[in-house]
Amino acid sequence: MLQQLLFLSVLGLTLGIAYRGYRRVWQNIHLGKPEPFEGNRLERWRNTLLVAFGQQKMFKNWLPALFHLFIYVAFLITQVELIEILIDGITGKHRFFAPYLGGFYTFVINFIEILSVLALVATVVFLARRNLLKVPRFWKPEMRGWPFRDANYILIGEIVLIFGIFTMNSADGVLQTRGVDPYVPTGPLAISQWLGTTFLSTLDTPLLIGIERFGWWLHILTVFSFLCYLPYSKHLHILLAFPSTWYAPLRPKGQMTHMPEVQREVRILMGLEQPEANAPTELPVFGANDVFSLSRGHILQAYACTECGRCTAVCPANITGKKLSPRKIVMAVRDRAEEVGMNLASGKQHLQNYNDGKSLFDYISPEELHACTTCNACVEACPVLINPMEIILQMRRYEILTQGAGPSDWLPLFNALENNGAAWAMSEPRDAWRKN
Repeated sequence: MLQQLLFLSVLGLTLGIAYRGYRRVWQNIHLGKPEPFEGNRLERWRNTLLVAFGQQKMFKNWLPALFHLFIYVAFLITQVELIEILIDGITGKHRFFAPYLGGFYTFVINFIEILSVLALVATVVFLARRNLLKVPRFWKPEMRGWPFRDANYILIGEIVLIFGIFTMNSADGVLQTRGVDPYVPTGPLAISQWLGTTFLSTLDTPLLIGIERFGWWLHILTVFSFLCYLPYSKHLHILLAFPSTWYAPLRPKGQMTHMPEVQREVRILMGLEQPEANAPTELPVFGANDVFSLSRGHILQAYACTECGRCTAVCPANITGKKLSPRKIVMAVRDRAEEVGMNLASGKQHLQNYNDGKSLFDYISPEELHACTTCNACVEACPVLINPMEIILQMRRYEILTQGAGPSDWLPLFNALENNGAAWAMSEPRDAWRKN
């Protein structure tokens, strides 16, 4: 009974802390503008199932994708054992499902153990790739400090989880052979039976019970810690990759969103539309300069970013030594949303007239925006359909159309387009050839 009360207390505390974290992310995503999500729902579900759930785009680089698959599948299947641990903690039972499932229970736990070993191998490989092999995309400037440590923390946490599972199962198996109550028979287990026989079979029963309880609590406390930590980590993508993929635009890659104000002006100039009698005199704001003028979809994608760096690794601007990193663009949107959210939560600012003297341009320099070639390489490379290029284009629009700024070598092009309707300065009208 004491253990149940302790478990319920820890569970309640965990849910309270986690709720605050996920509520903060929800509020930050809603700082953006709402936008209609049009298109075929079947196609959206297809994208979600193939890309987010099925990891389709990961396998363009098959070796790390295979190791990632080990961890991903292990994460999904071990939820069965996690559900049982939760039920055991709440009810005070032990191995709640075992008496009801019989041989199938033995199969499921064995499958989980094999997956856990594969996940352990993958975790060690990923730690080595980051820290020993130093794969270049993990050592870009934007990955210094917290982003680099964050990835290592999760990988180390994965090892602790697996250690907890095998500690629990190994001691449990030895206690089963001694007929200790309430350790019900589970059948032979592929990995933990060997571990228990090799390392634990000579230990006294009270010590074995303590080891089993230690493994049980280590596993569940690591899960609870992960649940509370997730809203502050890039590993939030394991939850948000699914809605982010579902809401990803279905329009062709590279197709820019329209600006209704510009379209209206063009139609008026061409005589296809009459100007409004009481049209507003102030100029509209084009593009985006902060999270408020981006869409909620953009901010959702920022939180769904895995920071894998595939986008930056294929970016031609980055490859040629320019400052632009598509991953950094997405991370900057998330960091800015976090900053705004913290200011609002502290009461320093209010949503209606928010002004802290900063914007996305304090996170993303014009040099980065101008380096983008709009080639869509980053969009194609992203394993969860994030579009860094759309954020760049929106900020470019703000810089050029709203601020009237931009690179000096672009200005002749803009002037030629405005005056001649062509990219080149010409002495004759563009359509003069039609009159000959």
